[in-house]
Amino acid sequence: MTEARTLSAAGSPRIWRIGSREIILDHPIVMGILNVTPDSFSDGGNFFSARSALEHAELMINDGADIIDIGGESTRPGAVPVREDEERRRVGPLVRELRERFPGTPVSVDTTKATVAAEALEAGAEIINDVSALRIDPAMAPLVGKAGCGLVLMHSRGGVADMATYDHAVYDDVIGDVMSELGSQLLLAEEAGVDRKAVAFDPGFGFSKRTEHSIRLLQGLSRLRALDAPIVVGTSRKRFVREAISPPATDGARDAQPSLEDRDTATSAVNVLALERGAMIFRVHNIRVNRKALDAAWKVLTTTL
Repeated sequence: MTEARTLSAAGSPRIWRIGSREIILDHPIVMGILNVTPDSFSDGGNFFSARSALEHAELMINDGADIIDIGGESTRPGAVPVREDEERRRVGPLVRELRERFPGTPVSVDTTKATVAAEALEAGAEIINDVSALRIDPAMAPLVGKAGCGLVLMHSRGGVADMATYDHAVYDDVIGDVMSELGSQLLLAEEAGVDRKAVAFDPGFGFSKRTEHSIRLLQGLSRLRALDAPIVVGTSRKRFVREAISPPATDGARDAQPSLEDRDTATSAVNVLALERGAMIFRVHNIRVNRKALDAAWKVLTTTL
């Protein structure tokens, strides 16, 4: 067995329980991002209509997405919180339609609101992806515990409007601090009846973290395996990925803006590094590029010669 395989495969959880079914983590799991918002940082407004959202979901599934993750509220820097009724209007009917059209593909909902999560679960969602890791809405943990669905706990600090800024980006040891804060939220989840095997952790690349923090997280990602749960990474088109291929200007000039194609290619490279360090679930915009890169890397990492 190679050292690379030891880093990526040995000791990794093999099951993620999401309600009545389980996701077998015997290959990289790709979670396709479907933002139904007018203001997301990367694709805001592109899939705001129900028709365009469904068409894009079908494209992502055909390209190899294992999960579709719907977001009805932007968390970009300075985002204005969305009213509960508006987020429910954006998310609930789309979840129901996706479950009817693509019953074999689990649907995840990216929300911090228990009322939105409840309606999504009733419509057929099987995973709640809470970017506040249960911090914002105290009703979320009991809801998930009762529903028995899958739960992604993502590390962040602050509220929806500032969690993607640097306002709270102060760390003694970013990896240790992230693990400690996620561990505390896991205890809260378990106390509310959440099944330990239903939980996955996302270290929150780019959320309340400067570029250097995200790089340190990636370099030391294997430490998060001590949490004994699947690791989700969401590096897609993030600022630190952009800066890796186009460093910030230092002479007062405007920063260069790489194309989406370049950012997607760079994302796939970063995700391969995360795979090698133990991540198994990858939340991305461009399914095709990441699917091919991750599958090729996984074959190399797990092949014994």
